[in-house]
Amino acid sequence: MAKYDKADIERRMKGAVESLRGDLAGLRTGRANTSLLDPVVVEVYGAMMPLSQVATVSAPEPRMLSVQVWDKANVTAVEKGIAKSNLGLNPMIDGQNVRLPIPDLTQERRKDLAKLAGEYGEKGKIAIRNVRRDGMEALKDDEKKKEISEDERKRSEDAVQKLTDSHIAEIDEVVAKKIQEITTQ
Repeated sequence: MAKYDKADIERRMKGAVESLRGDLAGLRTGRANTSLLDPVVVEVYGAMMPLSQVATVSAPEPRMLSVQVWDKANVTAVEKGIAKSNLGLNPMIDGQNVRLPIPDLTQERRKDLAKLAGEYGEKGKIAIRNVRRDGMEALKDDEKKKEISEDERKRSEDAVQKLTDSHIAEIDEVVAKKIQEITTQ
């Protein structure tokens, strides 16, 4: 049974790019964006839960996020979770709502966020290279087991390398766009 599966390799590389997009969505650009709070977890009912499972997040104004907590007993837990998330936001409780004014980014904070975006991009590239390595090893194993010829292995290795190159280029493009967004707001 051949171990090499091109569709699986492509799916895993796409997954790495989508994961990066999710990470970058959580980086603040100076505008209110509900995805900014996606990484926030809150301790409620004795367990850690994503904010999206205990409240509704909206952006009623360009520089304001509003978190409508469903259970009044969880309002302070939501406030603590947002404060601990290290997003640089200052939550204000307003009844069952937690209001989050989005402050202007300082030049220093913009540089830090741009650097962080670059780090996320590098992690994404490493994930893609790991998938490439797995694919190359599977091809060599298949050749050793005489399931594919040397020519087939080389052709498939070229295909894996092309997939790798295109996904790494996509990561570079996504990161460059995010850095542009961060530095020009």
